Amino acid sequence: MEGAAAEVPSYFLCPISLEIMRDPVTLATGITYDRCSIEKWLFGDGGVGGGKGTCPVTRRQLAPAEREATPNHTLRRLIQAWCAAHAVERFPTPRPPVDSGRVAALVDEGALAGSRQQRLAALREIKAIAAESDRNRRCVEGTPGAVEFLVSVVVQSHALSTSRSAEDLFDSVLDSPMSTSSPEEEALGVLYSLKPSQATLLRILDKNGGFLDTLASVLRRPSYRSRAYAILLLKAMTSAMSPERLMTVSSELVQEVVRVVADGVSSKAVKAALHVLCRLCPWGRNRVKAVEAGAVAVLVELLLDEGGRRAAELAVTAIDHLCGCAEGRSELVAHPAGLAVVSKKAMRVSPAATESAVRALHAVARHSATPAVLQEMLAVGVVAKLLVVVQVDGGERARARAREMLKANARVWKDSPCLQAHLKASYPS
Repeated sequence: MEGAAAEVPSYFLCPISLEIMRDPVTLATGITYDRCSIEKWLFGDGGVGGGKGTCPVTRRQLAPAEREATPNHTLRRLIQAWCAAHAVERFPTPRPPVDSGRVAALVDEGALAGSRQQRLAALREIKAIAAESDRNRRCVEGTPGAVEFLVSVVVQSHALSTSRSAEDLFDSVLDSPMSTSSPEEEALGVLYSLKPSQATLLRILDKNGGFLDTLASVLRRPSYRSRAYAILLLKAMTSAMSPERLMTVSSELVQEVVRVVADGVSSKAVKAALHVLCRLCPWGRNRVKAVEAGAVAVLVELLLDEGGRRAAELAVTAIDHLCGCAEGRSELVAHPAGLAVVSKKAMRVSPAATESAVRALHAVARHSATPAVLQEMLAVGVVAKLLVVVQVDGGERARARAREMLKANARVWKDSPCLQAHLKASYPS
């Protein structure tokens, strides 16, 4: 086939993807790239701060104003003409990027909408614009008043829900012709899809002091999609919050985060909820709040279900944090499978999970080591697992804690065949 045999001119290829450019754009350095590739390079995944901010070819650091590339219409026409001449499928002309004026007009339409359907229409168009490209997402986020409008929709829905019964809310979901028919749900979806910067997230919290409680209210709603959006947004917000803010979260919020894990809203939502727990539990009384919400039992059950490695690693990390308080250790010991499943995850998930599991067991052995607990640790295989950690490279800190536990409780565990064999190997007669 002629198209397959034709040699593509090198200047038609994107320096990043090494493929024919669909939408060539030129940076201030004079180098041309495909828009999709250079935006991922400059702005990171989803346009969130993790980008490199340099020209990939020249390695020159670009000022913020230089990171908006200019469409190279001449090169695009040359590429399309070459494709036509060589029987290569032509790329459609890219749609012009949206400008903030269009976004602002949609925000006004939504804010002044006289009906629920008009507001939904505006929200859905904003959502479609944001979904089109990283540049559009940045444009929506940067349009004055856009993020504030989206937040106001969620807050207003929260205020309305407080005056309606749980039965009314559930019926409203069942009666909806589409699962995305709620303005609140659409607004949450757009906020999540924007992947807002840390500065934007903190601005939302500063201007809406009760927004975390609003998200807690959303997490109580019967809509799984709203709950998923809310927990994903909460994950981003807690990642941006200072320890001082994290210490002040409500017991209700912590309870709803635990419920997301217990309900298994979705694998993505569960992992986001686990991230939130791991972020919250090192600070203030959040450990006790989580324990009172039933987090220990929920996390143990998650580990028993043999879920994905990442979820298991996060769950073990959360249990480690909860064992930092007496209430958490008590709940872990009281659960019939608590000690067993935590020790089982040592050396089986990841080095980080091994360290967390050993640290949790160390906290129990050091602060909650009744004779019955020590005997249970022997019976369910904790001692055998600690010996594995000592003998295999499970991380220096994990090995040190394991050795400390074995030494401190050697008299109680002296009848363990595993420990006897280890002592004979370490100290031959």
